Amino acid sequence: MERLSRAEAQVPAIPESFDDGDRLKTSSLVVLPPHIRWSGLERRYDLSVRRDRARVYEQVLREGTEEDVRKFIDVDELIDLWDELVIPRHVRRAWADWLEDHRGIVVSC
Repeated sequence: MERLSRAEAQVPAIPESFDDGDRLKTSSLVVLPPHIRWSGLERRYDLSVRRDRARVYEQVLREGTEEDVRKFIDVDELIDLWDELVIPRHVRRAWADWLEDHRGIVVSC
């Protein structure tokens, strides 16, 4: 029987639905809450900068709650950033399944 790491055992928070259309998810300055960005100094991310947006998405997908995901993640942007994101395999797989089930989009795992 394969033993899962602690990180792999944590089920990614994926809401059933999103309130898409909030352009602040792609164009505002944000500071992630400590339960998401728990190490290092507080940092502001400019979501209009692709690299910053990707870093926010990575952290929220790994550490965020469903509420955090709804607040910070725009599904269309997630799809656009998908191949650039550095996220654990189990998180990538869970989101790939969600995207296929809810958007009919097949993405790489």
